[in-house]
Amino acid sequence: MSLNESSKIGVVGAGTMGTGIAQIAATFGHDVFLFDAYPDQLEASKNSLEKILNRQVEKGRLSAKEVQDILSRIQYQSHIKDFAKCEIVFEAIIENLRAKKDQLARIEAITSKTCILASNTSSLSIASISSGLKKPGRFLGIHFFNPAPVMKLVEVIPGISTDSEATVQARNLINSWNKTTVLAKDTPGFIVNRVARPFYGEALRIYEEEIADHATIDWAMKELGGFRMGPFELMDLIGHDVNYAVTESVFKAFYYDPRFKPSFTQKRLVEAGLLGKKSGIGFYDYRKGAKNTEPNRDEKLGTEILNRILAMLINEAADAVFMNIATVQDVDLAMKYGVNYPKGLLEWADEIGIETILNRLEKLQDEYGEDRYRPNPLIKKMAGNHQQFYS
Repeated sequence: MSLNESSKIGVVGAGTMGTGIAQIAATFGHDVFLFDAYPDQLEASKNSLEKILNRQVEKGRLSAKEVQDILSRIQYQSHIKDFAKCEIVFEAIIENLRAKKDQLARIEAITSKTCILASNTSSLSIASISSGLKKPGRFLGIHFFNPAPVMKLVEVIPGISTDSEATVQARNLINSWNKTTVLAKDTPGFIVNRVARPFYGEALRIYEEEIADHATIDWAMKELGGFRMGPFELMDLIGHDVNYAVTESVFKAFYYDPRFKPSFTQKRLVEAGLLGKKSGIGFYDYRKGAKNTEPNRDEKLGTEILNRILAMLINEAADAVFMNIATVQDVDLAMKYGVNYPKGLLEWADEIGIETILNRLEKLQDEYGEDRYRPNPLIKKMAGNHQQFYS
């Protein structure tokens, strides 16, 4: 079976992500069945989507007729029986292994033998989720980024049992939705959540050493590095409970590799309920009338901060290639479109020079004596051979 614009789409979970996936599919002409076990959530999803689309009309991006057509293609379901008509079903419920396995097993019993099943997990093992299925060959991970209708990147993650044809069909479908797909191996964090860890982790380490405060580190990364947000602003926006949980999950999944070691500073913020924007205070104070620290705009200090964090990010990006998690091109696409980095990390490495990156990493390792800073073998090999990622 070939997925195309007439394929019927199932979505499980009417939260923000499930509603976003339903919106994308309906926008591209698909009939969509959006299921949630809670009627209140279905109603909230419907109301939210109407508001989002009506704002697009106000901004002149969609016509009233286009909005009506999109909304008419989505059927809100309190039962999964209509998934029997679907050719692909996206599961987008809570990030809990048992819940996902149970839900997908129920869907498998309803759908046709050729229906592709996909999980929108951001961190769980695709192999673990698939173990509850009778036919794991038709199952894979498809990770949209929030907000799904806006973010271009989608990570496609086949599991150890996934049939290659299921991967091809799913990827072609999502590409037809004007998304940029990247193929990732089923390893902790896939591409983006793995490679991005040093953006937070090394910034926190610099902060804990009192080399610079959070405002100065954010200033350096934005003004000198071109990042849209600094690491502390971004952690405050994501929520420290969420960001810390991902870091801890990746750390454990990699058998406590020191490259991914979580920060006690962030752990204490979580314990104190200082979660960032959503709680009113994190590294920054978001309460009315609050005054926040001004950065130290010392360019020499800022450059040192940028170079240190960037070397760690490039080292992690190189490791993803070295371990065959993804191609050079897909790693760079993932970081540009998944977390809005100013350029691909490996492209950036070529501009700086692989030998320069190796020297920065070796200096850090010599200074700290920690395995955290070990240069990736690919970086070493390329520096020795005067190679580039893009030649």
